[in-house]
Amino acid sequence: MNPPSTALTRREAVERTATALLALSTLPHLAAATTRPTAEGPMNMATVRTSDGTEIFFKDWGPRDAQPVMFHHGWPLSSDDWDAQMLFFVQRGFRVVAHDRRGHGRSAQVADGHDMDHYAADAFAVAEHLDLRNAVHIGHSTGGGEVARYVAKHGEPAGRVAKAVLVAAVPPIMMKTAAYPGGLPIEVFDGFRNALAANRAQFFRDVPAGPFYGFNRPGAVVHEGVIQNWWRQGMMGSAKAHYDGIKAFSETDQTEDLKAISVPTLVMHGEDDQIVPIDNSARLAVRLLKNGTLKTYPGFSHGMLTVNADVLNADLLAFIRS
Repeated sequence: MNPPSTALTRREAVERTATALLALSTLPHLAAATTRPTAEGPMNMATVRTSDGTEIFFKDWGPRDAQPVMFHHGWPLSSDDWDAQMLFFVQRGFRVVAHDRRGHGRSAQVADGHDMDHYAADAFAVAEHLDLRNAVHIGHSTGGGEVARYVAKHGEPAGRVAKAVLVAAVPPIMMKTAAYPGGLPIEVFDGFRNALAANRAQFFRDVPAGPFYGFNRPGAVVHEGVIQNWWRQGMMGSAKAHYDGIKAFSETDQTEDLKAISVPTLVMHGEDDQIVPIDNSARLAVRLLKNGTLKTYPGFSHGMLTVNADVLNADLLAFIRS
């Protein structure tokens, strides 16, 4: 005689599975992980909605009554690129804020608005939402262009800016023009676009492994984790935002932005910057600023905020406190 069957019927299996899933859903850690966005935005992230409906992610650490320092990241990264600075300044009593540019990091991957005007307006939406006043705005690379446009068009007119810092920044313009004949030819940026469209993942590996941090220089100490973190941040964002952003950071003439800025502005640039050459950017930008100071760093790369954070942080702190 055959033993009684222990196999579950299909109905019994479905009922047991449903019961198990129901029990699991009551566990606190799983309930948090399955949080869903509401009409006002994701419940588990700090975001602000801009005038065109774009959700912008931001970090806001430190005492609310302390002087704010707001950081603006470079292309194609995110606010995570400011880890070394945000930890440094929050530990010294500042309120530190950083946001992910639209299409980058954890902000919405919208199709449009990947230009300096929208970048600056989005930053202003964050500053208004948090009511940041007497703030120091620090921008790296494309973020430096964002800071220049923000301070000129929004921050100073609204009385919200105390000082500005442009680090390895793109202004006045990267591309060669009649006004700036020493700029880079458009073919360089066409090459960026072609490489991104062909194989973004490989392109975003080659840039940090090579010129961004100067890891391609003889004798350079290569940090694999830094390379991987750059790649991680880049691949979090939208290919469309990154593709369009190349035009934004290379072709935007910010001469008038720089001329309009009157707050004390520190321009910091590595003399071995292979991404934004110093002679085509910082040395020109400081001449256009009403109240600008240039500080250069022999042998430092475009990514000096990360690989030389100890030096840069000390200089940033001295400028803010001066």
